[in-house]
Amino acid sequence: MSEFINNTTRRKETLKNVLRQLQEGRSLESVKAEFGSLTQEISSVEIAEIEQLLIEDGTAPEEIQRLCDVHVAFFKDHLDLQKSPETVPGHPLFTLRAENQLAESDLNKLRSRWESFRKDPQLGPQKVVEALEQVMKFEAHYRRKESLLFPFLEKYGFSGPSTVMWGIQDQIRAFWKAFQAQLSDLRAIDWPAVDELHENIQHQMREMFYKEDKVLFPSALERLKEADWFQIRHQEDEIGFYELTPSKEWQLRQTADIPVISVNQSLHTPGSGLLSLQTGALTLEQINLMLTNLPVDVTFVDENDEVRFFSQTQERIFERLPAIIGRKVQNCHPPQSVDKVQRILEDFRANKRDVAEFWIEMMGMFIHIRYFALRDAHGKYRGTIEVSQNVKAIRELQGERRLLDD
Repeated sequence: MSEFINNTTRRKETLKNVLRQLQEGRSLESVKAEFGSLTQEISSVEIAEIEQLLIEDGTAPEEIQRLCDVHVAFFKDHLDLQKSPETVPGHPLFTLRAENQLAESDLNKLRSRWESFRKDPQLGPQKVVEALEQVMKFEAHYRRKESLLFPFLEKYGFSGPSTVMWGIQDQIRAFWKAFQAQLSDLRAIDWPAVDELHENIQHQMREMFYKEDKVLFPSALERLKEADWFQIRHQEDEIGFYELTPSKEWQLRQTADIPVISVNQSLHTPGSGLLSLQTGALTLEQINLMLTNLPVDVTFVDENDEVRFFSQTQERIFERLPAIIGRKVQNCHPPQSVDKVQRILEDFRANKRDVAEFWIEMMGMFIHIRYFALRDAHGKYRGTIEVSQNVKAIRELQGERRLLDD
């Protein structure tokens, strides 16, 4: 066993150095001629692990992203021989693979329509735009990977390849938008640039299908437990799917060996001081830090109209002192506004409204005040939160700012 482990470790180190040589500019042909035999012994899971090792050794994910196609090309002959992982319809990986097949068909349609339009621009771009918009719905596939599959892989210390793939997916999104923008104004269209954008979309998306099928999916199946896949499936519907509805054939049957662990249970450990919340677990200190650093004032009034909490932010808009805790909220407002407060609370109780909002100008501020009804899972009224914010600076924003100021 130790000899096998040593051989595997040596092989990974050798191949890691091979990928470094490719990054430094050595030709793919010469590297394959010298080290190609090593790829016959390696699994797709190990390929992902090698990229992970490169990142851990200090290689920037952007650098691996830049050479990702070269890395795959080095291993491609061996990867082509490996079977795709088998899963049951309804399993998250089965759904992801099915979406890839649908997207490949839609990419073929996009190519066909683009080629027809290039031959005869008089046809107009509408058919191309429709095909592109269909392909852009593949965003749901990428979001499920980024928001569900990648976080679960990271729990097992497997983050490098996820970071690289996310970067490539952002490139694909940029190609989509740029292609769409060019098609929106044919008078200013740059035909060579648009041809290149179209080819980039075709190439990058198809390459991602391959990388998922041959590297990501086998790696995920090896690492994730059945309970993890159940959690992923349980959350997928919120994001949505690409032109399909998952089958219900795959179901996890909970056993003593495979307990279904909730997100909160997985975060909570005895004695940690964590309080389980609906989507996470925090300490009291963390909750206080969050509430006191929000850019809004928050006041909570319970179902009995008693003030139970207010946030102590650095720049409070309305004065609040601890003496109001336990006080009827009606007594916390001047007489001329009590009727308005009472009406809001009565409407909330009667389920006539869920939100009430006002805005006023005062002391050089533009103050936005909102009241939200809180209801439990059964729809029962449980209180109100008041949220106040000075939005003067927000109202003056123009254009965009995508970069962080120094």
